[in-house]
Amino acid sequence: MFGRKKTLNDELAPTVTADPARPGAKNRPTPKRREQEALNKRPLIVTDRKAAGAQDKAARREAMAKQRAGMMTGDEKYLPARDKGPRRRFIRDTVDARWNIGEFMLPVMLLVLLLSFVRTNWALLIVFVMVYGLILIAVGDAVLMWRRTRRKVEDKFGAAEKGDAWYAIMRAFQMRRTRMPKPQVNRGEHPA
Repeated sequence: MFGRKKTLNDELAPTVTADPARPGAKNRPTPKRREQEALNKRPLIVTDRKAAGAQDKAARREAMAKQRAGMMTGDEKYLPARDKGPRRRFIRDTVDARWNIGEFMLPVMLLVLLLSFVRTNWALLIVFVMVYGLILIAVGDAVLMWRRTRRKVEDKFGAAEKGDAWYAIMRAFQMRRTRMPKPQVNRGEHPA
């Protein structure tokens, strides 16, 4: 209506492509809006709930596997909020670089449990001494570890934040191979 009128010469003129294959260009026509919207249309209520549930479950499983792999490598993007930041990484590395008595609590408690089934006086005395002695030694070791770590944290990052001590002590009481995020330093490799 408002465009120019086609003449017979326009229809017969050969179509020439300006740039047949330019590097870096998309080299295809832009899709129509109608076509793109048709691709994105989905029903609001899924008709096949079983298939939708399976698809959702697979997507969640894949996301969890990705997050777990990121936690194993210590990737900052996948860590929970309590483990993020250079301060927490420094605390983790400091705890992981040393031998902690608290990490031996679980294996010793299993031995104590086995000894508690023996109903002789000497076995019960050993159980009593092992349990309370180990707990006192482990708590003392954790307190000393935190005092040393706090000095290093204050030198590097300023005043220690609320929760740093609890974070370090709880990590010291976990067995090394069960710690998450996984230890990124070997024993003896203290962070600078």
